[in-house]
Amino acid sequence: MPDYHLTIPSPLSPYTITGTEKAITRLKFTRDAALSTEKEREAAPAVLRQCAQELAEYFAGERKAFTVPLAPKGTEFQQRDWAELQRIPFGETRSYGEIAMALGNPAASRAVGLANNRNPISILIPCHRVIGANGSLTGYAAGCDIKRALLNLEAEAAAPELPFPQAA
Repeated sequence: MPDYHLTIPSPLSPYTITGTEKAITRLKFTRDAALSTEKEREAAPAVLRQCAQELAEYFAGERKAFTVPLAPKGTEFQQRDWAELQRIPFGETRSYGEIAMALGNPAASRAVGLANNRNPISILIPCHRVIGANGSLTGYAAGCDIKRALLNLEAEAAAPELPFPQAA
């Protein structure tokens, strides 16, 4: 099956969506790629257009979960790690150690970090939600500035509405 690509703008940086006619296989921020034309967007498989739409809703603070089908390629451990990342609720974070424990191997923090580093589908497989045990922002393929922005976007969208103060 051939791969299709769309490069779309976002408030943080352009990103490229790659996929087949059935699923997304890669999503990466890219600062240097030319944006896809409207004609290219219209000609792209429905799954890529769906992904672009869901991401636009996410960046607008309107989407907290993704429904687009994913098909990341990786080792068995990476697949398990990426599945666990998808269980982290929107607006929350986990440490590498917490992910390792959830995978049944508390000593695998470093392996979790390596698997996260190889995550081919950023945002949809939310490795940005994994932070250091002390709360520090550790590495992120697109840079810690984008990781911080994603976490802030989710924190703002997840925050409950404050009640309007009553007049005295």
